[in-house]
Amino acid sequence: MKTLFTKGMLASAVAVALTQPTVAQEEATQPTNDNTEVIIVSGTPGGAGIRKIDASFAVTNIDASDIEKLAPKSTADLFKAIPGVWVESSGGESGANVFVRGFPGGGDAPFLTIALEGSPIYPAPTLSFLENSQLFRIDETIEMVEGLRGGPNPVVSNGQPGLTTNFRLKRGSDATEALAKYTISDYGLNRVDVVASGALDDDLYYMVGGYIKSSEGIRDAGFNSEQGNQFTVNITKVFNKGELNLYTRQTDDRGTWYLPTPLNIDGIDANYTQIGPLNRQGTIAYGPDGATSESFDFGEGRGWDGHVSGGSLKLELGNDWHLVDRFNLTKGEANTFGLVPNGAATTVAAVADNGATAVGAVTGTEYAGDTPIQQIGRWVVLKDIEAFTNDLAVSKSWEDFDVSFGIYSATTKANDWWSIGNTAYHVLQPGGELLDGIECNSQAEGCDWNYDINSVGDANTFALYATSTWYASDDLSIDLGLRRENHEVNYSVDEGLDGVITKALEYDETKTSWTLGANYALTDNSGVFARMNRGYKMPYFDDFRDNWGAYTGGNDLIQQVTQGELGYKFMNEDIQFFATLFANEVEGDTFVRRPGAPAEILTNEAYGVELDGRYSHDSGFSVSVNATLQETEITASANNEGNEAQRQPGWQVRVTPSYGFDIGDMYATVYGTLSAVDDRFGNNENTVVLEGYEKVDVGVTLEPTESLRLQFSVDNLTDEQGITEGDPRNPDAPNGRYIMPRSMKLSVSYLFF
Repeated sequence: MKTLFTKGMLASAVAVALTQPTVAQEEATQPTNDNTEVIIVSGTPGGAGIRKIDASFAVTNIDASDIEKLAPKSTADLFKAIPGVWVESSGGESGANVFVRGFPGGGDAPFLTIALEGSPIYPAPTLSFLENSQLFRIDETIEMVEGLRGGPNPVVSNGQPGLTTNFRLKRGSDATEALAKYTISDYGLNRVDVVASGALDDDLYYMVGGYIKSSEGIRDAGFNSEQGNQFTVNITKVFNKGELNLYTRQTDDRGTWYLPTPLNIDGIDANYTQIGPLNRQGTIAYGPDGATSESFDFGEGRGWDGHVSGGSLKLELGNDWHLVDRFNLTKGEANTFGLVPNGAATTVAAVADNGATAVGAVTGTEYAGDTPIQQIGRWVVLKDIEAFTNDLAVSKSWEDFDVSFGIYSATTKANDWWSIGNTAYHVLQPGGELLDGIECNSQAEGCDWNYDINSVGDANTFALYATSTWYASDDLSIDLGLRRENHEVNYSVDEGLDGVITKALEYDETKTSWTLGANYALTDNSGVFARMNRGYKMPYFDDFRDNWGAYTGGNDLIQQVTQGELGYKFMNEDIQFFATLFANEVEGDTFVRRPGAPAEILTNEAYGVELDGRYSHDSGFSVSVNATLQETEITASANNEGNEAQRQPGWQVRVTPSYGFDIGDMYATVYGTLSAVDDRFGNNENTVVLEGYEKVDVGVTLEPTESLRLQFSVDNLTDEQGITEGDPRNPDAPNGRYIMPRSMKLSVSYLFF
């Protein structure tokens, strides 16, 4: 008799994924009686679907109930629940830094792809002032997110060698349901979420939902610094031999961009933010000799005003042939306005024209010579983006062999207008004002440096890929994947906003990626897997501008990533457990501290172990654990060979226990999360140490009736003042970015049947 790992069961699972979307949604949102039936779509050709226990790679799945308990402050904050991932989400709703498994990076999220329903929302993982999580907001319409590190990633979809997080939307069923949720907080949050689903006709289902919100921000800016709304529609039509799914997600959401702050000034702590009513409006000069001046509202922060729309078509073609086509269009504005510290703090007397005092430009207050002040840059980045992706895969099954062929194409656009630098001395207090009586504050070029650009970029990617799986026995399967990708970039930039094109290029490179894996079933509920892969991170627009000297000197700016994995897995009704040993090498990484600085070209190596486990008991107790232990090393560098990779801890762990019980006629759940991280180095030189920290989050839910639900949660219960990063532009400056201070939220939900 074949075991649960057999090809027959796999084929049945794929058929369920293709033809029963309502069942899949119910299984993901309700407690399952058998973890071995969890279906994942990440890492498969066209996102066709596979049982998690059968996969020859590790995927972390986080469902809607998990998201509710984790209560992430941003999309990137949710990724802390994925082992092998280090997240710095201290920048606010947008502007996170996400690092993967010791892969190098000086900021943003260079090895992260966010996908919606299996389609990448923006093929470039990171552009300057834009990482994928800025384009996506979590709300009640999300059914589940899957996080895949390594594995078959370099071959399928957009060929991301690092982390792919795939969000799956809730779908309708024959039962009509609706949810309304109201949330308040101790920082002035008012948020309303709604979601409804049901059937429009026979085999035609809908889900609609979204939110409206407003708050002063966890770090009080003195005005409503976070505002937004989102609306999502998801329509699914089921056929006898497949389904058609269409969705659109319209978002207009922005919030203050929290930045590093001085670490050695009394009164400056985790509650401090530079922005406030006295400085949110500012005037900057740009263009030749600063001849043009313009005022901006820096309270706009970072955000996303646009849409992510797409869908998929799944068909059974007969004779064990299947077709899956996934497509997505993303278009909108991802602008950034921020007040960015420049260098260390000083005092008024050190820079004042009279050597003693300076006057507030707004209030007229005279500030004494010992008043702490700092250069603050008024940065404006206007970014219009657009991307279209299509992933078509055709698969065929035989008795002991499966094969898939895919075509992936993507067009990526970004039109940028920047004026950054624009530094001037401001008072070091929350929302501190600009000062008069300091000579450089009145100069068009500011106190230090400026960098202004107007750029246009287009990229086209076309890839052919093929995967095959040989079922050597009931217990052993071996899979192979190949990808041939062509990447073209056209880019031009006017540096200085004087109408002169300073850099222009036409780029055309082709690379071949591969993956080889094996899965062996030890028992019906456990197995081991092994995998090797090689993939590439292709360059986009800012990579050329930042590394122009290296590029014109012959460097193709392609990063080659080689990875190895060896894993153990166990899944039954109560336990999910994955342990994955990993080793990787990234060649050709480039790091530029700020525009115009020389590029540092590196090779990084890392090895370690990821642990991802969950235990659930009939008593109502459950606990989730994820942990990463790793060693990193810069193995090739002009100056830093032998050092550790910057800003990545040697270990990190998160434990989330939960206990549900009856209180009279009510059902209650108490839960919490303990997070702990190791020390890190803030720079490649390993001269700046960022100390480790522990963070505790707690919460409780009450369900007085079947329809009514109350939730109270506290983030950072002990008000820990951990530091996630130093000053990326000046590591020696005593600046750093704190994790979010303690905050509390209360929500009331009502479910309509």
